[in-house]
Amino acid sequence: MKPRVLITQKIFPEIKQRLSRSCSVKEIPVTLPVGSRRLTREGRNCEGLLSFLTDGIDAALLKKLPRLRIIANFAVGYNNIDIAAATECGIMVTNTPSVLTEATADLTWGLMLSVVRHLPQADRFMREGRFKGWQPDLFLGRDLSGKTLGIIGLGRIGRAVARRALASGMRIAYTARKRDDEAEMELGAAAMSLEDLLKTSDVVTIHAPLSPSTGHLIGRRELNLMKPGSYLINTARGPIIDEKALVAVLKSRRLAGAALDVYEDEPRLAPGLAKLPNVVLSPHLGSATVETRLKMAEAAAGNLLDFFARRTPPNCVNPEILKNPGKS
Repeated sequence: MKPRVLITQKIFPEIKQRLSRSCSVKEIPVTLPVGSRRLTREGRNCEGLLSFLTDGIDAALLKKLPRLRIIANFAVGYNNIDIAAATECGIMVTNTPSVLTEATADLTWGLMLSVVRHLPQADRFMREGRFKGWQPDLFLGRDLSGKTLGIIGLGRIGRAVARRALASGMRIAYTARKRDDEAEMELGAAAMSLEDLLKTSDVVTIHAPLSPSTGHLIGRRELNLMKPGSYLINTARGPIIDEKALVAVLKSRRLAGAALDVYEDEPRLAPGLAKLPNVVLSPHLGSATVETRLKMAEAAAGNLLDFFARRTPPNCVNPEILKNPGKS
């Protein structure tokens, strides 16, 4: 009998077909999260779940899915899943790292240019028919060449952003849990404490994972440490920034601006954020290219197929399950 797999939202047809060769597949034909009640109803008899980062999978839900053996999350992050509860239940959890590195780095760079050069405002100005001709002081922005980019978290995406910045003539500073000698040699990157990085960087970009130690890593104190006139970019996870504190600091104009792709209480924004003229907002588009999303789907499907073929999936995020596999 084929293992039963529930895909919690619409996915590429070719991925569904690939899974269907080895699994009995059910897809929920929506593009938004359906909530735990429907996930319980649809997934009650499933051994596998292909979930998305908007699906909240907590301990209460896992207890209602007694046959579940693996969750293949369609994302690099997995803070939407209670990993400890999954491990306790003997359920493997996998993710899709690596494949979205370049797309997210591209978006980071695009957001950086957008906020520093006032591109959304300029676009709106043109569409409203307000352009009357070239002016020497129209939408004056800032040069990036010669400035310092401070990177919080120098993993795959952080390094990809650093390479783009280096090609544009920026200096690179970074803070991370441990020194990266290779990156320092390749990029000329300077390792700093978070406090020193905030004080000296012209642009700060966040590429750290969300964890108990990084929640509100950038709060009111840290925002006020930032160099006056600097910019903050976040394409990592929204709760790393205290969004209410960010609104207050942006209103004061101490920072020149911010560009965000992720939000603390996504999809809701902190009160006042959307009204600020010095902020650029995008709707969680870090991996939103056809090529990258297809690769993510292929990786998630591959994790499921490896598991059911009794091979160890390459992207297991709770490897302790292999020592005490329980249901798996």
